[in-house]
Formats: sequence, C-alpha cells, structure tokens
Amino acid sequence: MLVPVKRFTAAKGRLAGVLADADRARFAEWMATRVLDALHHVPTYVACDDEEVRAWALAHGAVALWGPGLGLNGAVDDGVAQIAADGFDHVTVAHADLPRPWSLGQVAVERRIVLVPDRRRDGTNVMAFPLTSVIPAAYGAGSFRRHLDEAEVARTDGIEIEVRDDPDLSIDVDTRDDLENPLVKEVLPAWVRTIQASRGPA
Repeated sequence: MLVPVKRFTAAKGRLAGVLADADRARFAEWMATRVLDALHHVPTYVACDDEEVRAWALAHGAVALWGPGLGLNGAVDDGVAQIAADGFDHVTVAHADLPRPWSLGQVAVERRIVLVPDRRRDGTNVMAFPLTSVIPAAYGAGSFRRHLDEAEVARTDGIEIEVRDDPDLSIDVDTRDDLENPLVKEVLPAWVRTIQASRGPA
C-alpha cells in the first residue's frame, strides 16, 4: 500500500473554522493512522516531505519515501516506481483522510484495476492496479475521470477495470459538512465530537 501524507500541521485547511490548528493536525494524524492500521499486515509505504510525518510513518512500521518538492502526483508516481523496484506486483494507493478505511484490504484484486471515487465521483480516494498496468497519478479536481481514462490506456490484455462505489472508502473529510456526515460522526474520536458540540451548529 502507498499512502501520500502531507505535513499534519498543513492538512485539512478547510476545517480551519471548525478546529484549531493543533486540533486539525491531531485529526489529520488520527485519520492517517487509521488508514495504516487498516492494512497493518501489508507492506506499506508513506510518501512524505516532512520530518514529523517521516518519524510517524517509521513508528507505525511503514517505509518512509522522502520526496521533497515532488507534489502529490510526483510523490505517488515516485512511490509506485519504488514499490515496483522492490519486487511487488500490485499496489493500492490510498488517501490519508479516510475515516472509515476498513475495506481497504478488499480493493486489490488480481489482474484488475480498481478505482474508488469519492461520493461526488470527482476525486479518487483509492486505486489499486497491477504494476504491469501503472496508472499515472492525476490528482486534483476531476481526478476520477482522468484516472479512469488513464486506466483504459494502461491496462494490458486480460486486465479488467472496476469502478467500485464503496460506501466507506468514498468518504473523505475536508469540510465541516463532511464532519457532520452520520457515517463520519459514528467513528469520530470523542475529543472531536466535544469540540463540535462546543461550537454549535454551522
């Protein structure tokens, strides 16, 4: 598994009006830890350019891939290349802000490219593919459609493409509305729920 993780103190900027800076960093780390824990039995790589994130990744048993200045897409492409060089034949790329990541282990399927879009079918929360059919990272607004197009180009004979609408993996957290999603509220740590309650409705 490959998980790109940005500096925790810079993460979740759109929650600035909901959580204080220190709380946003703590929340970003909480979600990223859940993603790593969901596939703790699988070799995991964390693409990062921050010393704190690198230390966190190593503490959780992941391989830290250092990629300053690469940006999200460059870091993912670099990480996929490293995983292939290390002898693996399949990779799952997952965002670090998935509060309900339990089904991550079911995404990788032999001889199949699997894309898991977000709830709006705009972004790509998770993708898995054989390393004989590498999908170049194309994150940003509208990434799901770009990744689907790239999958069509990348697939080789005998490789299927599956778009999976997973009710858990389709949820990421960027805004206050995301925090109010019942499926998100169900798993939020108590300290986040307490902050939300103290701030009242939007």
